[in-house]
Amino acid sequence: MKKTRILLLIVLVLSVGIALVGCGDDKPTLNVYNWGDYIDPEVINDFEKEFGVKVNYDTFATNEDMYVSIAKGGTNYDVTFPSDYMIERMIAEDLLAKIDKDKIPNLQYIGERYLNLDFDPNNEYSVPYMWGTVGIIYNKKMVDDVVDSWDILWNEKYQGQILMLDSQRESIGVALKKLGYSMNTRNMDELEAAKEELIKQKPLVYAYVGDEVKELMVGEEAALAVVWSGDAVAMIRENENLAYAIPKEGSNIWFDNMVIPKNAPNKELAEEFINFMNRPEIAARNAEYIGYSTPNTQALELLPEELKNSDVAYPSDKAIENTEIFLDVKDVLTIYDNIWLEVKSHR
Repeated sequence: MKKTRILLLIVLVLSVGIALVGCGDDKPTLNVYNWGDYIDPEVINDFEKEFGVKVNYDTFATNEDMYVSIAKGGTNYDVTFPSDYMIERMIAEDLLAKIDKDKIPNLQYIGERYLNLDFDPNNEYSVPYMWGTVGIIYNKKMVDDVVDSWDILWNEKYQGQILMLDSQRESIGVALKKLGYSMNTRNMDELEAAKEELIKQKPLVYAYVGDEVKELMVGEEAALAVVWSGDAVAMIRENENLAYAIPKEGSNIWFDNMVIPKNAPNKELAEEFINFMNRPEIAARNAEYIGYSTPNTQALELLPEELKNSDVAYPSDKAIENTEIFLDVKDVLTIYDNIWLEVKSHR
């Protein structure tokens, strides 16, 4: 009889334990899709603890990769982080849900200059996350020319020491700006000229790269690279021989915003996350961790003086006076695709 009671007690304890474990796994889940190296991992942990949720976190390498994942369906992402021109495209294709601004009170901390931009005029679908520029990072020991123009990336003196971004919009944009054209041109002659420039440059290029550009430049395996400004901040932290310049011909000024896909299973939790990300202390932690520029004015005041006063992260108005925001060029996207294919496959 005692053995029977003991066995029943053991079964009861095990059953309760299994039930408790099951409850622990039954937390609400937020599915986040972000660029690589684009958030302080501890921020995710803090959100999980505060809200009693689980975050599934995936990364993408390009806007185009992210777009395909969302557009083809079959994914359940609640929040993702596209750039300006891709937000414009996703709105036009009805891929995004409107955001309830009443649930994003921390929107009040976003500077006016980062709101109501052309790709989402009333911020109905997106909330700013980070911004920055595209420019040239270079090693001062390896480059003895003034770096103030895109032309230097075509200088034969640096053959095999130049890194270009493995991104058609960015690299075609560089060639267009070098030639004095808009980065958003739809003019076939201008696009053809940009293609020829990139083909002419290709023998000088060490590699077309993504995130690995940071390791290569910090390790002094190349002399010059086209990079996003936040990556430049991170690289300069690690190697004092590196410097960053926005070419005088102009460049891309970009904005990455948080959006909610239309088929998001947890829209309200997504809005909680977006609001959390715009708390000044959270936005400051992310900006300090990754080196990118925050549009959150209160977060900016919380940053270390060295970062807050950085000309790389927060350039002067004069430095960005010739910059352009990428627009959606989907009507000529096949032309861009073909140009990039020809450049990459050219021998």
